[in-house]
Amino acid sequence: MNRTTQQDKLKKMKALATGLLIAVTGLLILAKSRHDLGAWAWVSAFAEAAMVGALADWFAVVALFRRPLGLPIPHTAILPRNKARVADALAEFVRDKFLGTDALLARLPAIDPAKRLAQWLAVPANARLMSDRVADMSGEMLRLVDDARVKAAVFQMLEQRVTKLDLSGVISRLLDILTEDKRHQLLLNEGIRRLSGWLDNAEVQKLFADRIVAVAGAEYPKMIGALGFIGINPEELGLKLAVALVKGFNRWLHDIGDDPEHERRRAFDDTVQSFIERLKTDTAFRERVEKAKTDLLSHPATRSYVGGLWDSLRARLESDLARPDSTLRAMMAEGFAAFGTRLAASPSFCESINAHFGTAIRSMAPTLRDTIARHIAETVREWDDEAIAREVESSVGSDLQFIRLNGTVVGGLVGLTIHAVLLVF
Repeated sequence: MNRTTQQDKLKKMKALATGLLIAVTGLLILAKSRHDLGAWAWVSAFAEAAMVGALADWFAVVALFRRPLGLPIPHTAILPRNKARVADALAEFVRDKFLGTDALLARLPAIDPAKRLAQWLAVPANARLMSDRVADMSGEMLRLVDDARVKAAVFQMLEQRVTKLDLSGVISRLLDILTEDKRHQLLLNEGIRRLSGWLDNAEVQKLFADRIVAVAGAEYPKMIGALGFIGINPEELGLKLAVALVKGFNRWLHDIGDDPEHERRRAFDDTVQSFIERLKTDTAFRERVEKAKTDLLSHPATRSYVGGLWDSLRARLESDLARPDSTLRAMMAEGFAAFGTRLAASPSFCESINAHFGTAIRSMAPTLRDTIARHIAETVREWDDEAIAREVESSVGSDLQFIRLNGTVVGGLVGLTIHAVLLVF
């Protein structure tokens, strides 16, 4: 029920209770005008007691929220004057009755969050809704990070972290991992395979040969001219020599690739191990690496380059997210739907998810429940006295008006009972 509806209902109930008070008051006046003769004595007894009951209950209800008629009567305006105690009591009630760890864990099997999530994501519209929500949040994050002050703070933070980073140590540890079990030889094999495969191409060989001939002609024109003088075509000879050089180099690459114990492989091993050892032990070399890192970070072009990369990426992401046929939104929707399908088809997966929920509740509930309780207490304490009275009265005031109605009717019936007893005795 919204606030407007609650207030309308409260006004109607107040009008009804007040109208009944006015009615019994008028009835009492009428009975007294007949001097309580005959049956009017009964009417007078009923109306008088009903009016007293109505006024007493009106006072009781009003005293909960404010001072009746604004008079400084003790023990009135109970709710505003005891706001702090009410705030603490409400916070403790919510914390202990609704947010207790045992209570939450006891409810977990019945809720079965994993199954409910799977069923919810099984509906395409829900998967799309989840995708849209994540996309909207991502868009907001992109706009936040695009703020000049945020960008500067993020870059400064990254710069500080990289400055403190032991780059030599990181590189040496990475190379240790890459060289473990001769993994670096696998990388060398792949590089040789690709390069030799490229040089096996006749068009590539012709390209290199042409370049060699052109360079030879430019660097040694007299020698090329002498060859022509003795009847040898320099271009044809140069092309044959160049092709032979390229093929010879390619055969050398194949030899390295086919022979695990090739001397060039051992030389490669020695070079890599020497480099790793220098990174670990050579102080001067480590200082050179750190200086290069510092120079790179401090150079204006680095910030400009990183900023340009980020601006380009952000623009692409924002452009895609803004389109009705967004690729990212569609991919996320498909991902959520696939996750829901996988979850629904795997009881063990569901059990694992629920177990993690239970673990999270067990570890987080004590802190969260105290935090929520403090938030409730502090929020209620900060409410204005009139505001808290108005809010509570708006919520339960219409039900409290029944006290006034009941007080009027019950009071009248008690008045009749007393009048009957007095007649007997």
